Amino acid sequence: MEITTMRIRPAAERGAAEFGWLSSRHSFSFGHYYDPAHLGFGALRVINDDRVRPGRGFGTHPHRDMEIISIVVEGALEHKDSLGTGAVIRPGEVQRITAGTGIQHSEFNPSPSEDVRFLQIWIEPEQMGLAPSYDQRAFAFHEMRNTWRVVVSQDGRDGSLKVHQDVSLHRAQLSEGKSIEYSIEDGRQVWIQIVEGTVEVNGELLTEGDGAAIVNSGVVDVTGTSTSSDMLLFDLA
Repeated sequence: MEITTMRIRPAAERGAAEFGWLSSRHSFSFGHYYDPAHLGFGALRVINDDRVRPGRGFGTHPHRDMEIISIVVEGALEHKDSLGTGAVIRPGEVQRITAGTGIQHSEFNPSPSEDVRFLQIWIEPEQMGLAPSYDQRAFAFHEMRNTWRVVVSQDGRDGSLKVHQDVSLHRAQLSEGKSIEYSIEDGRQVWIQIVEGTVEVNGELLTEGDGAAIVNSGVVDVTGTSTSSDMLLFDLA
């Protein structure tokens, strides 16, 4: 099988929100940013690349009927919610919230001097009205060095966080010149999001913040073209 369709979402074309304390980039429509050509990808609804200034954050606010995944890239993110959870998320850790019938939470940068950068990801659940829940897990960086490491999946395989949708999320950090593959099965589609660095995906150069939608079954070839690169891959129905 051969990949025939890949659509690139350039970083510079994403939605933007600037609030002084928050700088955010939206791969899909979110908040005041609306683009009918980018409403989501399968069950994937939101990829926000957020930077929050020291000592600032999102006050307590509600969510419902959404799977929310947060991945900290730089700094630390303090989380509190109506389930009684209090936690700090750091690089290498992944947080999953099942909002279900309703949850309230806050996100705060506890550092007095450093920004926190994190990716906020929303995935539609397979059913509405689930019981709210929280989970958080650390993944060693050596486990994703020049290979795909599953960090979120529907069945919780290989120690990944369980999500209530037919989707798996993989992370890889590539050294320059190293290549990895990912096979897309029939009836599946893939979204790749570049977190840091530059890579070639099926011969196309992607840089930090770029996304790529691949909708045909086949093999995805990824090669690192910078000293280090970091990327996410979503495998969806």
